[in-house]
Amino acid sequence: MKDNDTKRLSRLTAILTQLQTKRLTTAISLADKFKVSARTIYRDIKALDQAGVPIQTEEGKGYTLMEGYKIPPVMFSESQANALILAEQLVLKNKDTSFIRDYTEAIDKIKAVLRPSGKDKANLLSERTRFDQNQNRERNSNNISQLQYALTNCYLAKVNYTNQKSKTTSRTIEPFALISTTENWLLIAWCQLRKSFRYFRLDRITNLEVLTEKFSLHNMTLQEFFDKYH
Repeated sequence: MKDNDTKRLSRLTAILTQLQTKRLTTAISLADKFKVSARTIYRDIKALDQAGVPIQTEEGKGYTLMEGYKIPPVMFSESQANALILAEQLVLKNKDTSFIRDYTEAIDKIKAVLRPSGKDKANLLSERTRFDQNQNRERNSNNISQLQYALTNCYLAKVNYTNQKSKTTSRTIEPFALISTTENWLLIAWCQLRKSFRYFRLDRITNLEVLTEKFSLHNMTLQEFFDKYH
């Protein structure tokens, strides 16, 4: 097989993975990712279509796969998938670009085989998590998995929180994002008591209960939050 054919086969497989990972994918974004022209992507999409892959075009929006078409699913629980997403943020701090590329592609494949609802949750958690590597962090938390679950499923959480003055209050919160700083894990959440977004240090949450009541997803990215509130 010629080198160009090998590259194209690899790209076609990667494009299929991208289509399975995201609800909508544009030719421009694919061209940018694979460092080829948009015309090449159009030819690739046509080749996949002719091979029997049910690709649908949403006018002015991009490409999507027909609902229900996917490779056999990998059996991950939601908490396991969330743990992998968290690990992805740690990997992104690595200085080895090839390692980052390989792990990111592996995560893309995992997302690709999730059901649409799971895929949305995985992408949301990726966007709402920031990680700063610190080998000397001493403060720990036992609540990350539960908070990830509440965040991606829009469940309210009830916490007992102790502030810097050692005063403990009970709060009902709407989890928004998880951030790892040089010293602590922080949760950004809408506090129903204070009627505003607040930062909660995870090591100061003395009790956590994920409630069955849901809240409306805060429709902004983490960067938009920083731009608005900082």
